[in-house]
Amino acid sequence: MAVELDLADIQGNILTPYGKLGFPKGRIMLFHIDRGDWGRQFVTDLLPMITTALRWKSWDNIPTGKIAVTRPKVTVNIAFTWYGLLALGIPTRTLSRMPDEFIDGMTSRAPMLGDDFNGPKWKESWDEVWASPGLHPESVHILIMLNAQMNPDGSADADLETQTGAIETLSREIGGVRLLTGHNPPGQQKQQFQELSALLEHKLDGTVTALPKEHFGFTDAIGDPVFDGQYPGGHEQTIATGNGALDGNGTWRPLATGEFLLGYPDEAQEIAGAAMPHDFSRNGTFMAYRKLHQNVAAFKSFLDKTAEQFGAIAGIENLDHARETLMAKMAGRWSDGVPLSLAPTFAEWNEFKDKLKHMPDSKAREAALADFKFHYPKNDRGEPNPLDDPDGIRCPLTAHMRRVNTRDMLDPSGGQKGSVLNNRRRILRRGLPYGESPEGTLDEDEHGIVMLIICAGLFRQFEFVQQQWINYGNDSRAGNDTCPIVGNHSDGTPGGINGPKAKFVIPTDPASGHLPFVVEGIPQFVETRGGQYFFVPSMTALRMIGMGVVDPT
Repeated sequence: MAVELDLADIQGNILTPYGKLGFPKGRIMLFHIDRGDWGRQFVTDLLPMITTALRWKSWDNIPTGKIAVTRPKVTVNIAFTWYGLLALGIPTRTLSRMPDEFIDGMTSRAPMLGDDFNGPKWKESWDEVWASPGLHPESVHILIMLNAQMNPDGSADADLETQTGAIETLSREIGGVRLLTGHNPPGQQKQQFQELSALLEHKLDGTVTALPKEHFGFTDAIGDPVFDGQYPGGHEQTIATGNGALDGNGTWRPLATGEFLLGYPDEAQEIAGAAMPHDFSRNGTFMAYRKLHQNVAAFKSFLDKTAEQFGAIAGIENLDHARETLMAKMAGRWSDGVPLSLAPTFAEWNEFKDKLKHMPDSKAREAALADFKFHYPKNDRGEPNPLDDPDGIRCPLTAHMRRVNTRDMLDPSGGQKGSVLNNRRRILRRGLPYGESPEGTLDEDEHGIVMLIICAGLFRQFEFVQQQWINYGNDSRAGNDTCPIVGNHSDGTPGGINGPKAKFVIPTDPASGHLPFVVEGIPQFVETRGGQYFFVPSMTALRMIGMGVVDPT
């Protein structure tokens, strides 16, 4: 039986990826609580502003079911660090039942996550606002995220400023809650907020379009997991192929709700232990906030320098084609999102794009894209399948996409039943890019992406993927090689923190007569600039926090 969620009790950013559903502008506000009683009043007065998961008329083709509210111009959502909950006076018994990793906080676990990319002084490169965790008088306690619609000229809807001003005014009038500044590297001009925006395309008619891209040029925000109850009318079943879980009969189904929301059965058919009382945890979840700086110039320079070598080994004479193919091999997808397992060569990629152009019917296009299910070893019936790729000939085993969602690659049954291990490591990705990266941009410029990673178990889901699959290569048969795009890349310096120079191997079909391509000395493309772990409460829990009536007995 499908799960029926209490949408009015769940914060909207858990179920809805605002960024790709018409809210391409965003802003992060961070606060410190000096007085718990005033902090509780602040939370109470914010309640009418919080955006829930109640459905509004959508601009895409996803059914909405019963329309309960008007689509807002700006969404507002709130989350708390463990020390923020402590400052609000949450009982010790409740706090002690929180997961260890949430209590520790992301800063203390940064080396395990691969965030120490530049050695012992890694923290010196973090934004000032994240430099003081724990009991420090400047530590982050509350995160408020706003997502806004966009005007035709590319600016954010005016309601973003209005809502920001209302929250700022509320914190000043109540007192005891301070807005923290410093969303900037040490020594640079202090930034009051973390501004976010989709990358924009300026058209000849003067209008501006939000692009589903990130600064390296890849199409982003695709391939998120689908879970039971996420959409009305069982719509998640129709889009579960490739994004859900395989049952024992080779049929795709949505993932269990408890992988992403507390208080529901997970893939182990268990309801994970959570902080008491039950209503404090139910319909809430956890979130990892990660500001990831992208070294765009280093990435482009690496592609330009390496493409010629790769083309010579792989037999690709056209330098532009070699560059695009190298980029795709690193990601596991072409720059527009088409998977390598479906179109492994530049020519096949263009043929596939041309096929889609001549499909005006959306259902036909969806059918053509159904092969995004990525069966790596075998297909649903265990029969030979041209998309099978157990050795990474089409899509390298260590490509970014295969690392973050292994699908059936680790299934000991050969891909016929799916992978229970993979099903329990899925994460929801929210967030938006920040900054701009025009032609000639430097790595010192401010540009990257703010990732909001949502899951019910930070340790079992996010931290496992980050440590084991992104920053370690054993499951991909690659030893200590990390992800070629977002991994912690050692420079091979004697006595360095990661050993030999980072490398990436692109296998080749033995029948082709070409050798595998091995590139060594991959620069650091992505650097963490700060972040923390947060609890995203339900509306019920927010009311309990505001009233100061959390009773763990």
